[in-house]
Formats: sequence, structure tokens, C-alpha cells
Amino acid sequence: MRIGEAVAERIEQLCREKEITLNKLGTISGVTQSTLNNIVSGVSKNPTISTIKKICDGLNISIVQFFDTPEFRNLEQEMK
Repeated sequence: MRIGEAVAERIEQLCREKEITLNKLGTISGVTQSTLNNIVSGVSKNPTISTIKKICDGLNISIVQFFDTPEFRNLEQEMK
């Protein structure tokens, strides 16, 4: 799994856990709906840390909590 895929899956997982839509996440985080859609659909393969931080703030979690999953611990090396 690559970083963009892991970020997209994590956002979707957190939305399910919090029982919110991407639209609601956009509203509470200040990240545009189009940016969230691009991340989740894979159009945006490398979202910035500042975007992820805004998402975390909207979800009331830390960046550490966002990245503390098996998917991120087992990422493929992207530069070979």
C-alpha cells in the first residue's frame, strides 16, 4: 500500500467511526469538499501535512493518532 492510499483509507475509516460524511468533515475541518474527494478518490496522491493536520483538528485527534495504524506502519518504500 502506498501513502496516498493509506491516507484515503484512514480518512474514510475515521468518518465511519465518527459517523460523519466527507461533506461534514470538510465543514468541521476547513478542508474543501473537492480536496477531500480528491484525496479519497486517489486523484491527490500526496496530501500535505497541513491538510492532514486540519483534518485531524476537525476530528479532534492528534496527527500521531491519525498515523498510528498498521497500514502506516507497513507502508511500501516509495523511493527505490
